[in-house]
Amino acid sequence: MKKLVSVLVLLMVLVACDSSSGEEASTWDEIEESGEIVFATAGTLYPASYYPEGSDELTGYDVEVIREVASRLDLEVNFEVMAYDAMLAALQSGRVDIITAGPREESEDNFIFSQPIKYSYSTMIVRSEDHSGIEKLEDLEGKKAGGAATTVYSDIAEKYGAEVVTYGNATNDVYLRDVENGRTDVVINDYYLQSLALEAFPEMEIELHPDLRFHPQTVSVVADLGNDELGERIEQTISEMKEDGTLTEISAEFFGGQDVSQEITEDIEEIDGIE
Repeated sequence: MKKLVSVLVLLMVLVACDSSSGEEASTWDEIEESGEIVFATAGTLYPASYYPEGSDELTGYDVEVIREVASRLDLEVNFEVMAYDAMLAALQSGRVDIITAGPREESEDNFIFSQPIKYSYSTMIVRSEDHSGIEKLEDLEGKKAGGAATTVYSDIAEKYGAEVVTYGNATNDVYLRDVENGRTDVVINDYYLQSLALEAFPEMEIELHPDLRFHPQTVSVVADLGNDELGERIEQTISEMKEDGTLTEISAEFFGGQDVSQEITEDIEEIDGIE
């Protein structure tokens, strides 16, 4: 069954902002006393955070990793489903305790990041017949790239002179069909997300570009600055989950047997000026 869920960013990029505004985030003692940790997640992003068709039970790689972390800390998880652009404010105000995201340099001074739970890199979906006229990143100049306006993927497209065609909370089929029919030329996004999206729509005459792998990236569990004990407990738990193979097992379930918890050894092109 095709999963009509958002192809928007798995790797949310955080921007620096004033973490002193709003209420104080819950301390570890408060979280432990309540027996609950609050996790903000999108709920629309297969396979990281989504509702399976016909189900009201949230699941996905990020979701199940957090469930396991919470279980090992003797906590229940309260899932707050919200758009990514609301998560930072929710984290800083204390409405939620943790999110999953990838860092930018300036955000590392404002939030606590765990070791990565996911390693990946960027690829691009192009038309099968001619790669949309793109054989190197510089060929993005003058092309139309489907995506959101404030993501690292749009930053990459704009760096190389592409026009970003923005969408709302669009589903996979909308993004991919627009590449196929020529309304856009390319979608730049996370490798694992894009490969799974293509599997859901095998009839479309589009493909992952066979030669372009760029912008290595990670996803971590993120807490608000100052929540040091919470950060330390999450870090220790993730280390244990890596060592005992739990992250590998969860990854295999949601990424077609692939292990996203391991660092990538392929040669991935870095892009100057893109964090």
